[in-house]
Amino acid sequence: MELQLFNTLTRQKEIFTQPDQSPVKMYSCGPTVYGFAHIGNLRTYVFSDLLRRTLEYNGFKVAQVMNSTDVGHLTDDADQGEDKVEQQAKREAKSALELTRSYEEAFLHDLDALHIERPTQWLRASEHIQEQIALIQQLEAKGVTYQTSDGIYYDTSTFPRYGEFARLHTAGQQEGARVQVNTEKRHPTDFALWKFSPANQQRQMEWGSPWGVGFPGWHLECSAMVMKAFGPTADIHTGGIDHIPVHHTNEIAQSEAVTGQALARFWLHGEFLIIDEGRMGKSEGNALTLKTLQAKAFDPIAYRFWLLQTHYRTKLNFTWEALEAAQRGWQNMTAEIERWGAIEPGQRNEDFEQRFHEAINNDLDLPKSMAITWELLRSEIPTNDKLATLLGFDRVLGLGIESIRPITLPEELNTLLQERETARQAKDWEKADTLRQQLLDAGYVVEDRPSGAFVRRA
Repeated sequence: MELQLFNTLTRQKEIFTQPDQSPVKMYSCGPTVYGFAHIGNLRTYVFSDLLRRTLEYNGFKVAQVMNSTDVGHLTDDADQGEDKVEQQAKREAKSALELTRSYEEAFLHDLDALHIERPTQWLRASEHIQEQIALIQQLEAKGVTYQTSDGIYYDTSTFPRYGEFARLHTAGQQEGARVQVNTEKRHPTDFALWKFSPANQQRQMEWGSPWGVGFPGWHLECSAMVMKAFGPTADIHTGGIDHIPVHHTNEIAQSEAVTGQALARFWLHGEFLIIDEGRMGKSEGNALTLKTLQAKAFDPIAYRFWLLQTHYRTKLNFTWEALEAAQRGWQNMTAEIERWGAIEPGQRNEDFEQRFHEAINNDLDLPKSMAITWELLRSEIPTNDKLATLLGFDRVLGLGIESIRPITLPEELNTLLQERETARQAKDWEKADTLRQQLLDAGYVVEDRPSGAFVRRA
């Protein structure tokens, strides 16, 4: 049951080990906090949470660092346009600090609502400017930077392996996503390390540097923070697949040019959540937030439950019908556990536990793990043992099984339930249906089973 993870670096599954038994150094690219995270963003963080939980399930301790991009992320990947934070602060008539702190708080609230464990360290780009300046100075000393009228740039031609990570053919990067709109850049793939503040314009977030007043480029912060938290090499670096061709490729180039060591041993990337077969995003105007789902009476955990049905490296197309089906599935699972009553966990079932462990250790095979979970729920093993085994599974699944408690109806509703049962015994179906509707209006569904009436929350 060795843990195997798909390493983007090698494009194959590899056995993950931690020879010195130290905590796993895991770095997860965090949000740019200029707006609410959409559910596509949140899929990436559910994935990194499942990875962290799987590592812990396997007995590893994990030190997880996540960054908050509160400065320096421009409106396009060619290092042009306005800083997204400054742009949104103007729109909302707030200071950049007020804006970023409010959206950070909203993001952390979303993590909690989805049972995503908070990182052990939360680092802000704006609070690590000196570390980023120091990294540029190291790159400058290596002779891999140059200055233009608008900033300090990294010369990607000086890093022979540039583009290998993303399987890029840099000679053909003349068009497309990396258009060379800055004629002072030596190569289309060169990227900004430090941007000068525009002339005759004072930004809200700008700092002095050896090269002039300005702010760091987006890609720089992650390299600086990995080095600050972990030294030259992290054990695992995570993000969305959209980070591979630009952001992570640039991180590798600037970090490894300085240290001569791998930035990370393992790179793991989550696939897109798409909508109407197209990418979900703020710029596309189709971004749905967790609040959007909650406004339509969807439990955030139903969204997490839905994500567990698909492998993290598989695209997932969002539809309301699919989410409704997932919510029903989650409600059915909850109802089944509630039906067990107030029991104490028994012994874990070794067969189910081994099968689950093998599935989750196969590069986080969540669909198979969930199939095994449903099989456990429908099995004939003692209920106490089911609960103990399920609680073990939930260390990875993160659904909050331990918080599910049997329903205790308020006295007045329990009276209605008893009256309904009396009406059923008298075959007064009309009255029984009326009482069932009253219970439903109060938030409880009554299901008639061979063992008697079963009540679950609506």
